[in-house]
Amino acid sequence: MDFFDFSANLTNNWKKNYDDFAQDESLNISEEKITEVFSKLQKKLENNYPFFHPFYAGQMLKPPHFSSVGAYLATMILNPNNHALDGGPATAELEKECIKKLADMFGFEKYLGHLSSSGTIANLEALWISREINPLKYIVYSEQSHYTHSRMCNLLNVKHFSIKSDNLGKMDINDLEKKLIEFEIGTIVVTLGTTGLGALDPLEDILELQKKYNFRIHIDSAYGGFYTVLKDSNLINGKAFSLISKCDSVVIDPHKHGLQPYGCGCVIFSDPEIGKFYSHDSPYTYFTSDELHLGEISLECSRAGASASAFWATLELFPLEENNGFGNILKKTRLAGIKFAEKIKKSDNFTLLLEPELDIVCYYPNIESKKVSEISDLTEKMFSYAEKNEKLFLAKIKITKSLANNKNLIWDQDNLIIFRSCFMKPEHLEYIETIFEKINSSYLNTMKEI
Repeated sequence: MDFFDFSANLTNNWKKNYDDFAQDESLNISEEKITEVFSKLQKKLENNYPFFHPFYAGQMLKPPHFSSVGAYLATMILNPNNHALDGGPATAELEKECIKKLADMFGFEKYLGHLSSSGTIANLEALWISREINPLKYIVYSEQSHYTHSRMCNLLNVKHFSIKSDNLGKMDINDLEKKLIEFEIGTIVVTLGTTGLGALDPLEDILELQKKYNFRIHIDSAYGGFYTVLKDSNLINGKAFSLISKCDSVVIDPHKHGLQPYGCGCVIFSDPEIGKFYSHDSPYTYFTSDELHLGEISLECSRAGASASAFWATLELFPLEENNGFGNILKKTRLAGIKFAEKIKKSDNFTLLLEPELDIVCYYPNIESKKVSEISDLTEKMFSYAEKNEKLFLAKIKITKSLANNKNLIWDQDNLIIFRSCFMKPEHLEYIETIFEKINSSYLNTMKEI
């Protein structure tokens, strides 16, 4: 099906309900000029990476599903604004349906939430609510958490610091308890799927500490949240995801594993009463309905209703179920990570950094000297070789000695640069053998040049 034609027909059919009119001449552009500009655009867009292809095995980037693009396009032409029912009555209802499905997936019986323009803004809202509830207390997060938390805490002018991570990239529970004794901590940010390693912080242990120390728990599952659909399978540590419902707030990014175009984030709170912190008056909106307007429970004002439309269509087509829809997709991405890690472990040419908990695999090339500087240099050379000669696109990450897990490396510099591959596309599963062959070829050919 051509979703773009479907989108155009949907919009045009709706427009027929209203009197026809001629577009003002000031908006008219000649077909020749449009062709000229879009030809230039096409050339400029060629300077991009093939995120759609299985040979892109790098950053957290993948294309949205065509159904979401089609729904987004159809709605974007109408241009609704989900800030108020005055600006987007239809898409506001679609957004509420999306939030209910996500809340059900996480296991919240009561909740308050909305979509946002990004995970950054969603996390900002969760930390802002934490500051309003505990204005004088610290917000803490692990060393491996996303940098947005320290940045947003600075923006909010709230006290904050990081908790050490252990050698698996998880929040160090012992360091956390020491800090709970020493400082007045109001909120702990627990990451389920760290950006660098895909690690899961020990939520079960942190919930135990909550019984002894009084603090809020915010879950940053921007990357890993959709894996909640597999919490009852044997493919992941489902315990952590099953405990999200016992926490105060959660963030998830539909524009990562949710098949959505940028930008679409989401924040959900387990206590609807936090809505009081958003209370404000607007003399020129909120007139068309006495029902809840999404702008009354969000920091953002204008926000694209097209995002809600796209996500709603996707959730209708791909249910949040273990053996259907998103479950079938995420099983393959998880298995791709497992399969690739096994290939790395069996190879004499590479070392696996950590067993992957989701679909992110970190690894580095072996070199006889075991010097960190030489391994980093080889990684850089392989990175360039793979892109140029193998048409394979990888990503890198810097790690410190604490994550090297005593692999007898010689640390002649502070950081080790290694490979980091996010196997986000279900197609990756069928291409793991070929991807590994290309990486191994890059290793062998690069070593010849050294």
